[in-house]
Amino acid sequence: MGRKWANIVAKKTAKDANNSKIYAKFGIEIYAAAKSGDPDPHANQKLKFVIDRAKTYNVPKHIIDRAIEKAKGSGDEQFSELRYEGFGPNGSMVIVDTLTNNVNRTAADVRAAFGKNGGNMGVSGAVSYMFDNIALFGFAGEDADEILEYLMEKDIDVRDVTAEEDQIFVYGEPEDFHEIQTALNEKGITEFSIAEMQMIPQNEVTLAGDDLEKFEKMISVLDDLEDVQNIYHNVELDEE
Repeated sequence: MGRKWANIVAKKTAKDANNSKIYAKFGIEIYAAAKSGDPDPHANQKLKFVIDRAKTYNVPKHIIDRAIEKAKGSGDEQFSELRYEGFGPNGSMVIVDTLTNNVNRTAADVRAAFGKNGGNMGVSGAVSYMFDNIALFGFAGEDADEILEYLMEKDIDVRDVTAEEDQIFVYGEPEDFHEIQTALNEKGITEFSIAEMQMIPQNEVTLAGDDLEKFEKMISVLDDLEDVQNIYHNVELDEE
C-alpha cells in the first residue's frame, strides 16, 4: 500500500493544515456540495463528508458556516467536478482533481501546466487504472494489529492497517469512509493526520536530475491553480 508514500502525505497534511489555500479550497468544495443538494449536512451526505474532511484539516467553523450560508443564497453559480490525467517526465503519471465554475479556463490551465513543464495531458482513464482508489486514515499510534482486530469486530473490512513512525494508517474501501471514521471516533480516535479519499499508485517511479526538477515544478504549478483540489502521482519522493 505504499507506506512511505502514506507517511509523506500525512506529514504534508500536518504541515499544510494552517495554509489559507487549503481553507479556500474547502470553502469552495463545501459551497458546491451544499449548492448541489440540501444545505443541511444531516440531510446531505456529500456535504457531511466534505465537512468531516475539512475538520481534519482544522478548517475554522466560520469558513464552513460561511460557505453553507452562501449556498443558501439566490446565486446560481454552479461548479463541476472534473478529473484530468496526464504524464510527466520519464514515466511519471499524474491525476488532477478539480472543482470549477469555468471548465474552459480550468482545462486550459491544467493543459498548460503539463505542457510547459515536461509533461502532456492524456485522455480520461489514461493513467487512473494504475492507481487504487482508497479511503486513507492516519493517526497517532503504534499497535496496528489492535486497530485491525477492532475494525474486524465492528464487521468492517479494510484493505490494510500498517504502523510506521508512531503513526497508524488504515486503508479502506471508498464507500466505507464514513463507517471507518465513525468506528475510529467511537474508539476515541478523533484527531487524524489524514482522513481522505486517495488515489494510491500501484507502482512508483524514481526521478532524478532535470526530470525531478521538471516534475516538482509541474506539481507546484498545478497545486497553485485555484480550481485544483487534489493531485495524485506515482513518483517516489524522499521525506523532508
